[in-house]
Amino acid sequence: MEVSQNHVELCGVAAAEPRYSHENHGQRFYKFPLRVDRLSGQADVPVVVASERLLGRLPVEQGKPLRVVGQLRSFNNKSGQGSRLVITVLAQELSEHGGEAFNRILLSGVLCKQPYLRRTPLGRSICDIILAVNRRYGRADYLPCIAWGQVAAEVAQMSVGDRLALEGRVQSRAYTKMLDTGPEERVAFEVSIMQLAEDGGP
Repeated sequence: MEVSQNHVELCGVAAAEPRYSHENHGQRFYKFPLRVDRLSGQADVPVVVASERLLGRLPVEQGKPLRVVGQLRSFNNKSGQGSRLVITVLAQELSEHGGEAFNRILLSGVLCKQPYLRRTPLGRSICDIILAVNRRYGRADYLPCIAWGQVAAEVAQMSVGDRLALEGRVQSRAYTKMLDTGPEERVAFEVSIMQLAEDGGP
């Protein structure tokens, strides 16, 4: 299986204390939201998953400025509660950070769903895709991505199975889900594509 690129670097502030997430191969993992401000004044708040080992080296508390380097991961939630596709940032490095906010992701993978091109009420082009990004040990992450304007027009010409490399940012977006019990506020995570890379390889 061809290995694809999946590299995330975030600089922001821990928005809450880490809480237990799950255990894998005897290692305990914890998750916390990281607030990364945009120049517009809005903020993206991706969920970071970090091992107990990493947190032992650098304890995380609410309000602490952090630099996180890792990979964007997807998980299919079969519990019936919350979003069906859960997107998190798996931390591979954690360090203190005192500079400006930073949000950058480099991905390469294969389109696994036909691109969907649409327009905003103001006429701006938007294209939604799902990118399958292979891991080293036989699994893949299925990552929702969104492109705008000229990049959207380029992506819309592609087909399922085409390789794509891109640079963007990890974006969070609040929305309202209508349930039988009434409206529920949720947050979706996706990659906002800033530009396409020359080479679609890993």
